[in-house]
Amino acid sequence: MPTLTAVDGTELAYHEVGEGEPLLCLPGGPMRASAYLGDLGGLSERRRLVLLDLRGTGDSGRPLDPATYRCDRQVADVEALREHLGLDRIDLLTHSAGGDLALLYATRHPERVRTLTLITARARALGVDFTEEHRREAAARRAPEPWFPAAHAAYEAIWAGSTSDADWDAVAPFFYGRWDAAAQAHAASEVAQCNDEAGERYAAAGAFEPAAARAALAGWDARVLVLAGELDSGPLPRVAADIARLLPRAELAVQPGAGHYPWLDDPQRFVQAVATFLDQR
Repeated sequence: MPTLTAVDGTELAYHEVGEGEPLLCLPGGPMRASAYLGDLGGLSERRRLVLLDLRGTGDSGRPLDPATYRCDRQVADVEALREHLGLDRIDLLTHSAGGDLALLYATRHPERVRTLTLITARARALGVDFTEEHRREAAARRAPEPWFPAAHAAYEAIWAGSTSDADWDAVAPFFYGRWDAAAQAHAASEVAQCNDEAGERYAAAGAFEPAAARAALAGWDARVLVLAGELDSGPLPRVAADIARLLPRAELAVQPGAGHYPWLDDPQRFVQAVATFLDQR
């Protein structure tokens, strides 16, 4: 397992899967170990995936200062990985809450990013986020599903203030296009892979300055793919379109039948969309 040392001395681990041109991958969670990304539905057959375990997750060390879990303070870790790999410019892929980290990296190092692939990604860094109303809108589309009554009741409890682990477990089907054995196993791995303390600090006050970030990226010339899941709530496809409009060279793709983890819902369609984008020159 390869490692590098961050500027503050924290040991960071990364995992490489596949061969070919490197594709740096930042996980979401927030602060979930990169293992849940797997080989991104077989994307490793097209690119060498370099999967970073963010500080305090997976095989990476815990920092002496927990305040460095804040998203903007992890930008230096991404830059340290780029330098460690000896790459002048990078193709960067990120998922979910990792979208904020990737966007902040782009604001500070725009010349280092050749392409950015945002997979069902948040963009609080740009002032765009999902809401309870978005969750409700997406959830209503799943009413015919056999698991819907119990899952929706748990959602209502969460919206009313419940922090019960059982309620959070019960809403997991909403995040997948198909609630099959593969999805259930994937969902079951989440608790062990997440650093809850780090996740709570990730978006702490001061992490984001949306107006400054939008201004910094207003003239950015890197190509961007914003890939949304048709059934996802964070972001809804129309919210993903709002994110794409804030980035000059962004294109939007909506994967039919997909939830928050589109590489699980339809690996072939996912890999085709991402590989086609990355192969453009």
